[in-house]
Amino acid sequence: MSMNFKRKLPIPMDIKEQFPLTMAMEEQKAKNDAEIKAVFTGESDKLLLVIGPCSADSKEPVLDYISRLAEVREKVKDKIVIVPRIYTNKPRTTGAGYKGMLHQPDPNEKPDVLHGIIAIRDLHMCALKEYGFSCADEMLYPANYRYLSDILSYVAVGARSVENQEHRLTSSGFDIPVGMKNPTSGDLSIMMNAITAAQSSHTFIYRGWEVESEGNPYAHAIMRGLVTRDGHNISNYHYEDLAQLSQAYAESGLKNPACIVDTNHANSGKKYLEQIRIAKDVMYSRAHNADIKNLIKGFMIESYIEDGAQKIGEGIYGKSITDPCLGWDKTERLIFDIAEQV
Repeated sequence: MSMNFKRKLPIPMDIKEQFPLTMAMEEQKAKNDAEIKAVFTGESDKLLLVIGPCSADSKEPVLDYISRLAEVREKVKDKIVIVPRIYTNKPRTTGAGYKGMLHQPDPNEKPDVLHGIIAIRDLHMCALKEYGFSCADEMLYPANYRYLSDILSYVAVGARSVENQEHRLTSSGFDIPVGMKNPTSGDLSIMMNAITAAQSSHTFIYRGWEVESEGNPYAHAIMRGLVTRDGHNISNYHYEDLAQLSQAYAESGLKNPACIVDTNHANSGKKYLEQIRIAKDVMYSRAHNADIKNLIKGFMIESYIEDGAQKIGEGIYGKSITDPCLGWDKTERLIFDIAEQV
């Protein structure tokens, strides 16, 4: 066998016992969960913003960014629920490149998964303890979810994972909202099938156990644009696209019809400044169609301290080392502009 088994990693239960949440942190997370779920059930008419860096590359600038979100949160809390993105593992199209803090707690050093597991739990815990945020992460590896299952308030399943059976079944056992992105092909039926699977109950194998899930009524759609066979990006946030999704939901019988619009990725063609225009375009669509307004629960925005992106090793504080992000000044202005339109 060509794999080298380096070391046995601690199981999630051991990590949680070593780095436990306090009662105050558990209570804050429960409060956050209730507020977020109310957006998806329609009990709350607030808008959800899943917002933050493309990848959480370093503890200090990520927490700096989250501290700024905390200040803005107080000014818009009557209209907007903010869920910071702390994305700690990143899909790579060819397998090459930075795979996130889980793999490399220091992007300039070699992979160290043990230290990565500790680093991502520490970062999520700091966001909750210091700023009251239980955050969002992407579920790239279903088996790893348990390391953070007591601390996350939102999970996203990516465009390349949404067709995977294990991601769908694992999502059915969550008690928090999970967003299913449309696949890179843009086929809405694949996304709707993923949501259906996630909202249904299942018996399956997970981490060596036979488990039963009850189904996740908060599983929902994320529209992120698509890529053609010849590699061109096509957006799917427009009025007609959202009306089509609303109709698909109406025919599906799914619980809590909901969509989060991803303003970056193929929707923006990774032109990060376009996120401002896209968010405002969607808000305009919400204002002119009651079905779209009821369907669109918020946005996923890639944002950091500095505009754009850099290569690993350049060392610019608070600047993305993966996809380009919207800088803080523009982000703050955008949050206030969205709040005015809610």
